Amino acid sequence: MPKISVLMPVYKTKEEFLHQTIEAVLNQTYTDFEFLILDDCPEDDREAVVKSYTDKRIKYMKNEQNLGITPSRNKLIDMAKGEYLAVLDHDDVCRPARFEKEVAVLDSHPEIGVVSCCVHKMVANKDIKMPETSADIKISLMMRCAVNHSAAMIRKSVLEKNNIRYDAHYSPAEDMKLWQSLIDLTEFYNITEVLLDYRDWENNTTSRQHDKMEKAALELWAENEIRYPELWRKCALTKAEYRYTIRLFNCIPFLDIRTKGRRTSAKLFGFIPLYSIKKSIKA
Repeated sequence: MPKISVLMPVYKTKEEFLHQTIEAVLNQTYTDFEFLILDDCPEDDREAVVKSYTDKRIKYMKNEQNLGITPSRNKLIDMAKGEYLAVLDHDDVCRPARFEKEVAVLDSHPEIGVVSCCVHKMVANKDIKMPETSADIKISLMMRCAVNHSAAMIRKSVLEKNNIRYDAHYSPAEDMKLWQSLIDLTEFYNITEVLLDYRDWENNTTSRQHDKMEKAALELWAENEIRYPELWRKCALTKAEYRYTIRLFNCIPFLDIRTKGRRTSAKLFGFIPLYSIKKSIKA
C-alpha cells in the first residue's frame, strides 16, 4: 500500500500547466505514493497528456459526466489507498521536497491531522506566509483560510473516523469548510518553508468564482462565530487596531504607539522606529 495518495481533479487544464504539475509530482524526493488523476470533463479530456507519462504510480480516471469539483474531490478520497492524502490542484507546482517534509511532520506528530506550508504566487511573484502552530491556525481559520489547500496533506484516518468529506454547499470554498469541520478533531501545522508554487492566473477557480467564494466564506465566518465563540473572540482581537500619541508640552508629537492585533510598536516623533513586540495568544 502506498504511503501517500496524491489527489488531483482535472478540468480543462491548459496542457502546458498540466505537464508541469505532473512532472513536479513525479520528481518528488519522496517516492512512495500513488498519483490519482480524475478528469471531470469527459467532452474535453486530458487523457493524451496524462498517458504521455509511463510512470506506474499514475492512475488516470474519467467521470462519465461532469460532477463538479466537490464530488470529484470526494470520489478521489474514496479511491485513495494511502495513509496520507496529498491534495493538489491541476495547475500548481510542488517543489521537490514537499511530500518528504510533510510526511516527516505527520510521521513524527500523530496528533497532527493536517499539514501544509507556505506557497509562492507565480504571477504576483511573492511568498504567502501562514500561521505555523495549531493554536494560531485555528484562531486564523475563524476569518481566513489559514491552510493552503493545494499544498495540504491530510491523515486519511481522521476523515474516515469522523465520516468527514468535502461539502458541496460551500463550493468553491469547500476547503475552508473542511478545515472548519476538523478544528475540534485534530491539530494543524504549517511548515514555514515555501513548498508549492501557486498559479494565481486569471482563469483559476479563485479568480473565476470570486463572488461565489466570498459568499461561501462569509457564511462560514458567521457559523464560526456561533460554533467557536472563544476562537472567534481571539481572532477578533488579532484584527483590532488601537493608536495613541504622547505629546510633549501637550502639543509636540513625541511617541506614537500602535497596537494591531497582537503586535505593538512605537515610533519617536512618528517616524523613528523604537520597538515592536508581538504577544502570543493561547488557544
